[in-house]
Amino acid sequence: MENSPVLITGATGYIGGRLVPRLLAAGYRVRVLARDPQRLQGRDWLQQVEVAQGDVFNPASLHAAMQGVQAAYYLVHSMSGSADFEHKDVLAAENFGKAARDNNVAQIIYLGGLGDPQADLSRHLRSRQETGEALRQAGVPVTEFRAAIVVGAGSISFEMIRYLTERLPVMVCPRWVYTRVQPIAIDDVLAYLATALETPHSRGKTIEIGGTDVMTYGEMMMGYAKARGLTRKLLPVPVLTPRLSSYWVHIVTPIPAGISRPLIDGLRNEVIVREQTAREMFPGIQPMGYQAAVELALADLSAHAVETSWSDALVTSQGDIVPVTLTTQAGMIIERRQLIARASPAQVYAVISRLGGDTGWLYYNWAWRVRGFMDRLVGGVGLRRGRRDPVELRPGDAVDFWRVEAAEPDRRLLLRAEMKVPGRAWLQFEIAPQPEGRSRLSQTAFFAPKGLSGLAYWYLLYPIHRVIFSGMIRKVAERAAAMDDTSSSLNTVEQARA
Repeated sequence: MENSPVLITGATGYIGGRLVPRLLAAGYRVRVLARDPQRLQGRDWLQQVEVAQGDVFNPASLHAAMQGVQAAYYLVHSMSGSADFEHKDVLAAENFGKAARDNNVAQIIYLGGLGDPQADLSRHLRSRQETGEALRQAGVPVTEFRAAIVVGAGSISFEMIRYLTERLPVMVCPRWVYTRVQPIAIDDVLAYLATALETPHSRGKTIEIGGTDVMTYGEMMMGYAKARGLTRKLLPVPVLTPRLSSYWVHIVTPIPAGISRPLIDGLRNEVIVREQTAREMFPGIQPMGYQAAVELALADLSAHAVETSWSDALVTSQGDIVPVTLTTQAGMIIERRQLIARASPAQVYAVISRLGGDTGWLYYNWAWRVRGFMDRLVGGVGLRRGRRDPVELRPGDAVDFWRVEAAEPDRRLLLRAEMKVPGRAWLQFEIAPQPEGRSRLSQTAFFAPKGLSGLAYWYLLYPIHRVIFSGMIRKVAERAAAMDDTSSSLNTVEQARA
């Protein structure tokens, strides 16, 4: 068993993406399970791991991934508000547990949610614990860790604290802000997960983990403010439901209401460590306090060393492609759209590489012309530059008020904005091949705002940007689907000559 691989699910997520390099550094042979292996591209560790394609909702696909595995990490969980998310979470866990049993896996390691099971837990906290029980039903020994808020750069809970505190001098505080929680640093969570492989007596155990501090959510925000040198006030309000709170978070932070609502709903429950099993079983792990965890997270942000983010997992465990995501990472606003085009990557690239100039931008061209006119009025380049060539495109080319930074035929096009904006902006298209001659097209707008004027610019124009960019990606897909193979191949030849 010494050279048997360790299987990790959720490698595209926040926890799993950080656990992989930690296990590799410890000398483990790692295999990752991915529904879409293309989404692992760009990971520094990709060439050091085995990749198994599979889906927790497709039991047959799990058996090949489980063959020869000594231990398997189950790090998937939905943050959906759909009516049947609990049933889906349990079904996925049952599938995983049975596949592990049938392949003689010795241990499953799962990260669940802290909370007194006898209490009136929120649906999502209850579901986290029911998922652990579903994993155990197959009979494979499960090491279940239960944690509350994970503090680390890119963690969804930490990002909610960070943006609320950064942007609100006076923070409106409903009742859930005063519930006690026991946060834990991401480094400590990873230490527990990794060390469980070397701790046989942890098998079959449920272990509550937390940092050294028990505090309220409000105290966590004030602790963040202290670390950043910010003066902040808490303003208690008698009533503000989780639904209304989630809309407020949606407006102030990058976290959508559909994700923040179950998080906020869970904060009505006190989530603190009630027993000392972790300390007794893992004496070598000394969890840090909240303030130290915040300082470490801020240092990662400052050094641009954020390994993973909550928004990395763009598709759910159900395998759906999320059409639109709006997130913020390390101060960069990122708006990504995705769809499946009924066209080959060559056909899609042929369309995006001809954007601008006389071709225009395919949707609401009049709005693009108005934007170009306004840019000229304030001394910008406007749309007058057009393009060097109507078909050929290469790095360095001007395309209206954009500059080509990268042009990889049939794969990627990156444009940098040269119009007058309070910040820096890019527009990127990425193409990935799909079965049956189709393509997954991702269109991403990046904006690094400069001060409050930059934020105001983004959010004031967001409604029209949303309409224009949604229409543009749809038109690109439609035009690519209508293009014959001859025209797309001719475009590829022209690009190759560049």
